[in-house]
Amino acid sequence: MRKLRTLSAAMMITALGLTGCTVEPEGANSKSSSDSASETVLEPNQKLHDALPEDIKKEGTIAAVNSGSFPPYVVIDANNEVTGATAEVGEAIGQILDVKIEHNTVDGLASVLGGMDADRYDLSLGPVGDYEDRHAQATFIDWVQEFVVFAVEKGNPKSITGLDTTCGTRIAVQAGGSAERVIKDQSKKCAESGKESVDVQAYKDQPSAVLSVESSRADAFFSSQAPLTYFVEQSDGALELTATGKANGFDDILQGGLVPKDSPLEETMLEAFKILFESGRYEEIMTEYGLEDNMLEKPGVNMGS
Repeated sequence: MRKLRTLSAAMMITALGLTGCTVEPEGANSKSSSDSASETVLEPNQKLHDALPEDIKKEGTIAAVNSGSFPPYVVIDANNEVTGATAEVGEAIGQILDVKIEHNTVDGLASVLGGMDADRYDLSLGPVGDYEDRHAQATFIDWVQEFVVFAVEKGNPKSITGLDTTCGTRIAVQAGGSAERVIKDQSKKCAESGKESVDVQAYKDQPSAVLSVESSRADAFFSSQAPLTYFVEQSDGALELTATGKANGFDDILQGGLVPKDSPLEETMLEAFKILFESGRYEEIMTEYGLEDNMLEKPGVNMGS
């Protein structure tokens, strides 16, 4: 079991410099010859590395946890390896801190939070929705913005165009997520107005929820637009998005990585993300995965409300 890290007393985060030098990749540093001309490789920041807890420096690894496939951020491949935008962000953060980010997959956000509380994992790179009621459980380092929409069968047979059209329908969500809370609140509104309530179906991960729509067990999947766009593109025309460009029960949505409350990694990770943004590597990753509209100007701590 991994124990919560403690910082060396000599290390003061406020004294850290934010300068992150970059070099262009060559040879084995690049993923392919076609990538080598454009992908930025980040040099280690010695001050940030020195500020890491002693056992992380000794082991050379940070244990990161995710809640399963959340494409294009988190994609679990056939070999159970984590790929996607989050994996590349993790690789870049590892370059800055001069450590390896080890990815671990569990079922659902509750398991992510529980695993961090039990000191099995140091952090999650997310992105996870940053809401004020979650700040008592963890500290968020926000690095993307998001929108919530519906994925439906091609042709939208139930004519779902927003929350107010979901009464009497079967809506899939990922268990424990903010979308589940919003659609359950909408179900109550349906019942209070004399309409049929929403049949809310909670699934442990995104692929299971998508499958429920493809197999006609659910009428729509209510979730973040970025992963839903990915699933629609992969559906060979079987699915489409609806209710885009609407609030759908949400204010501005910020998402990020998270560390346990009072973790010594909080300031170190924030400074590493600042270097990631300033270096241009953040924009490269987001653009590579078609996430330009999800970019933030700068990272921050607990910016969600």
